[in-house]
Amino acid sequence: MGFGQGLSGLNSAAQELDVIGNNIANANTVGFKASTVAFGDIYATSKVGLGSKVAAINQRFTVGTITNTGNQLDLAVDGAAGMFRVEDQLGNVMYTRNGQFFQDANNFIVNAQGQRLTGYGVTGTDTNPIKVPVGNLQPVATTTLTTAANLNAKAPNVTVAFDPTKPETYTHSLPVTAYDSLGSPVQLTQYFTKTADKTWRVDYTVPNPAAVPPASPFTLIAGPTLNFTDAGVTNPNPPPDFTLNIPAATLPGTPAPLAIAVSYTGTTSFSGEFGYNFTQNGFPTGEFSNIEIGQDGAVNAVYTNGERRVTGYVALANFNNLTGLRPVGDNAWVETGASGQPILGRPGTNGLALIRGQAVEESNVDMSQELVRMIISQRFYQANAQTIKTQDQILQTLITLR
Repeated sequence: MGFGQGLSGLNSAAQELDVIGNNIANANTVGFKASTVAFGDIYATSKVGLGSKVAAINQRFTVGTITNTGNQLDLAVDGAAGMFRVEDQLGNVMYTRNGQFFQDANNFIVNAQGQRLTGYGVTGTDTNPIKVPVGNLQPVATTTLTTAANLNAKAPNVTVAFDPTKPETYTHSLPVTAYDSLGSPVQLTQYFTKTADKTWRVDYTVPNPAAVPPASPFTLIAGPTLNFTDAGVTNPNPPPDFTLNIPAATLPGTPAPLAIAVSYTGTTSFSGEFGYNFTQNGFPTGEFSNIEIGQDGAVNAVYTNGERRVTGYVALANFNNLTGLRPVGDNAWVETGASGQPILGRPGTNGLALIRGQAVEESNVDMSQELVRMIISQRFYQANAQTIKTQDQILQTLITLR
């Protein structure tokens, strides 16, 4: 027995206690991965070992508990395969499981270290820092309008001339809001008039804000005639589309004229009350409200007008050998030759996990396990100290021999 073995054991036990202490210290660190110590024995030319050494310190990349935070830009990788790819302002690339992100002054999505979360554009495979969209969403003018209505077949025929101000001159009316090229609402009204059995005429009015009394406050536009079969369906079926042309002079501001393709597909004339369903494809401008990130990494910009736009996708990276990554602090790793090159992709593709928004992945430290390991390491340390003490007593005995 020599002092070297005991000293090596003391050194190994001290390093293991350092690792355990670091695990415990980071038990509440988001995205932290606990480490374990791998020991190796030391041999020279003799059959008697020369002690132990720390062969490696390996990190356990098991998945931690996912906790909902409610924070808009917090993200969690919902599975083992995947790490967030971040860049610092010098272009250095790192990888992390810590999904605590926020918006910086330049509208980039960053972590506490200022490293920018990267991802893909709507198209393409290049990775770049993700920016939060700002400003207003461009309005879209109405170009299509679909009305599917039931026109009451039992309604009496109307024989007087049409006047939108006189309800007795039409059978049903339906207001519809469309939008011009500036995003201003245009209040259309469709009037359905039963002119004969199985025959209905459609007319439209558009408010005319420039009208001066006694001029009419409405612009009247004649529409199509709808014919129905004995079974109450349109003839022909479906009926041909009608283009509703609204000149710019009747619209507020200086928008482009509207040309709306109106479809009456699905309209019927049964013996029943007037009912309807309509859709149109225009919308007004909207201010950016918030951002939502889907399971597939889609970065959705949400606007005050109810519209949503995908502006990009969060990128995830995986490695053939995660334990080969080199930790650089702040819950980040960099690739090495041992880890292999990153396997990049959108969440849910290429074997990568999905992500969960407004949530983070907690540390994977098992506190009870670490405390048990600490007790074992303490005994390990004490036992090695005892071998040194015993060796000292043996040498003392030899020295005192006469």
